[in-house]
Amino acid sequence: MRDVLQFYIGGSWVDPLTSNIIPVVDPATEGVVGHVSLGSAADVDLAVRAARGAFSSWSRVSWSERLFLLEAISEEFRRRYDDVADAILSEMGAPLSLAKGAQTAIGLHHLEATIAALRAYRFSELRRDTLIVREPIGVCALITPWNWPINQIACKVAPAIAAGCTMVLKPSEIAPFSAVVWTEIMHAAGVPAGVFNLVNGEGSVVGEALASHPGVAMVSFTGSTGAGVQVAQIAARTVKRVHQELGGKSPHIILDDESLPAAVVRSVDGIALNAGQNCNAPTRMLVPRARLAEALLVAKQRAEALTVGAPRSDPDVGPVISGAHWGRIQELILGAIQDGATVVTGGPGKPENFDRGYFVKPTIFAGVTNEMTIAREEVFGPVLVVVAYDDLDDAVQIANDTPFGLAAYVSGEDTDTIRFIAAQLQAGQVNLNGAPVDYTAPFGGFKQSGNGREWGDHAIAEFLETKAVLGFATP
Repeated sequence: MRDVLQFYIGGSWVDPLTSNIIPVVDPATEGVVGHVSLGSAADVDLAVRAARGAFSSWSRVSWSERLFLLEAISEEFRRRYDDVADAILSEMGAPLSLAKGAQTAIGLHHLEATIAALRAYRFSELRRDTLIVREPIGVCALITPWNWPINQIACKVAPAIAAGCTMVLKPSEIAPFSAVVWTEIMHAAGVPAGVFNLVNGEGSVVGEALASHPGVAMVSFTGSTGAGVQVAQIAARTVKRVHQELGGKSPHIILDDESLPAAVVRSVDGIALNAGQNCNAPTRMLVPRARLAEALLVAKQRAEALTVGAPRSDPDVGPVISGAHWGRIQELILGAIQDGATVVTGGPGKPENFDRGYFVKPTIFAGVTNEMTIAREEVFGPVLVVVAYDDLDDAVQIANDTPFGLAAYVSGEDTDTIRFIAAQLQAGQVNLNGAPVDYTAPFGGFKQSGNGREWGDHAIAEFLETKAVLGFATP
C-alpha cells in the first residue's frame, strides 16, 4: 500500500491545508493500492509563492550550474530506476517489460537529450548593434497525464530546469506514485528549495488554480483536447503562455508493395502498446482497396496472437487505466457497430476469463468510413480502424481529414514516394517505415493536437522569453 498524503513545496514535504483523500486503484485487479491527497487552490498558492521566491536567484544561475544539476538528476534517476518502474506498474498497470523498458527509460532519454541540448544552446546573440537575449519566462505550471507519467514529467521538468525556470507540477491523481519517486529524485539531486514543487489534485481544482494564478507565467499541459481548451480559456484571463500537447487520431498510410504485411503488423503492435493509451498511436490504418482483404487477414492474425493479462505476467496488452475509461471505450466500440462498422476481431466486453480488471479486447474494425465516430474520435484503447483508399491522393485526403494532427505514419518501399506523402501530411511528427524514436526531434501537434513543441532544444525554447537590447554594441 502506497499513500501519497503530502505535497512537496519549498524543498520540503508538507501536509495539505485541507484533508481530501481518495483511493488509488490498480487497474489490473480493481483493488485499492494506495491513497492520494487532493490539493486545493490554497495549496497551489503556497507552491506558486515558493516557486516565485526561488525564481529571482535560480533564473540567474550560470549555464554550467543548470547543466550540473541536470546531470545530478540523471544520475539519481539511474539509481532509482527500478523504483520508478515499480511505481508505474502499480499505478497504471503497464506490463512489466513496458514499465521497466520504455515507460521508465524514456525519462532517462529526455534527461540525456536535454543535457545535450543545453550544452549547445545559445541564450544570446549579437545582431548588428542589438543583443538578442533569451531569458527564463518565470514560474511554470506543469500539468501531466497518467498514460506516460514519467515521459511527460521529464520532458517538461528537464527543459524548464535548463531554461532557468521554477515550477509547480500537478501530475494525474489517478497515477501519482511515479511522480513522488521523481520528486524524491529531484530532492536527492540537490534541486534548490522552491525551484521544483509538487501539488497533487484534480484538474478541475488544482489545474484550474494553476492556470488562473497571476503568479504563473506559463502553463504546459498534456491531456485531452477538451481539457486543453479549458486550460487555455482560463489562462487567457492573465495572458499566460500556454503550451499544449493534446489528442490525436493518427493515420498510417501503407503503400501497395511487398512491405504491406510487415507494415500492417506494425500498426497492430502500435495500438497494442500501452493498451493503446498513446496520443500518437497509429489508430487509422489506410490500405489500398485492392489489398484490403489481405491487410485485414494479417491484422486479424496479429491481433489474435497478442496476449492480454496482468502486468507482472508481462503480456502484450495490459489493462486500461480505470473503470470509467473502460466504459468509454466500450461505448465507442458499440457505437461503431451501430454505425455499420464490421468487427474483424475483438469487440465489446472483456476478454474471456477476465472477471476483474479493466481489460479491453484488442479490436479491429473494417467497413469504416472517415465520417464514422470511431474514425474521428480518440479512443485511447487497443482499437484499430482499417480504411481503404483508391490512390495516393485519396490516401492523403483521408489522412488529413481529421481535427487532429499530432502524428502520422507512412510505410512503403519507394523512398521518393513516402517522402512525397510525408510532405503533404498535416502532422507534427511523421514516421517513415517504423523509424526509431528520436528524443532530439520536436514533438507536438498541428490543429487541435496542440501548440508548441517538446523534446530537445525545441523544448528549452518553449520556456524562454526573448528580449532585444538595442544599442548594446554601440561604443
